[in-house]
Amino acid sequence: METARSAPRPRKKTLTPSRLTLFALVLPCIALIFAFNYIPLFGWLYAFYDFKPGIPLSQSEFVGLKFFRLLFEDKEQLATVLINTFGLGILSILVSPLSAVFAILLNETASNRFRKVVQTLTTLPNFISWIIVFSLATAIFSSDGMLNGLLMKLGWIHDPTNVLADPGAAWAFQTAVSVWKSLGWGSIVYLAAIAGIDAELYDAAKVDGAGRFQRIRNVTVPGLMPTFFVLTLLNIAGILSVNFEQYFVFNNSLVAAKIETLDLYSVRIGISTGDVSFGTAIGMAKSVVSIVLLFLLNSFSRKVRGQSVF
Repeated sequence: METARSAPRPRKKTLTPSRLTLFALVLPCIALIFAFNYIPLFGWLYAFYDFKPGIPLSQSEFVGLKFFRLLFEDKEQLATVLINTFGLGILSILVSPLSAVFAILLNETASNRFRKVVQTLTTLPNFISWIIVFSLATAIFSSDGMLNGLLMKLGWIHDPTNVLADPGAAWAFQTAVSVWKSLGWGSIVYLAAIAGIDAELYDAAKVDGAGRFQRIRNVTVPGLMPTFFVLTLLNIAGILSVNFEQYFVFNNSLVAAKIETLDLYSVRIGISTGDVSFGTAIGMAKSVVSIVLLFLLNSFSRKVRGQSVF
């Protein structure tokens, strides 16, 4: 009579040479993350002291939550900054599906050479600094820029329009520039997700008589949804930190009221006016709200979808 086999014991994880090698390769990345993301948190102490440049923190007066209360006293300024932050952040989230759409279009392109050329050209803007992007935008969209000159020569307009200094077009223009810069880079994640979809699903759809658009709708899009959902959750959690470098270089007196986000407000208060403690309090409050928002969204995802980001 055969006896039932006992369940196999889990193998103990040992530090093999290959694992030690991989860990050694990861160590520089861990060190960089710790140095640039965790050590600076020591600066949060300045939010609780009345710090003045040139005076050591140990000799500064401890004021507790004074600067956090000041943050809510200037309600008009805070409301304007929050409207700009959430407005630009929501627009960024609304256009985020464009990366998935672009990845699907690239994947459906028959010519590999054309696909590689398009992917390269659309990914390159991600590596261009915002200073250069601002210079290009000035050369093209300013009052005496290339676009206004061309439209005036064609007789389509009579007076030049400076989009960079138009408050009414600030949100749309900044969103369009952000899409141009990040579209190709953002599609890489979705292209990787498409590559991970089982090819047998496409074969089965072909056997069932599904056309190209039906295969996209019934196979590709469902396969991308988990990736899209995770990226959308991360974008929503980071809505308070939207493209600081972009708005910093495009900021001017004419559009400042439309693109001054929390990050810009913190820099203006902490550096331009020298109120380091108040600027630190603004940045600290923003970080805490972002962390809380991320955990709330993660719990919501776990309850609704049965999956979570972490």
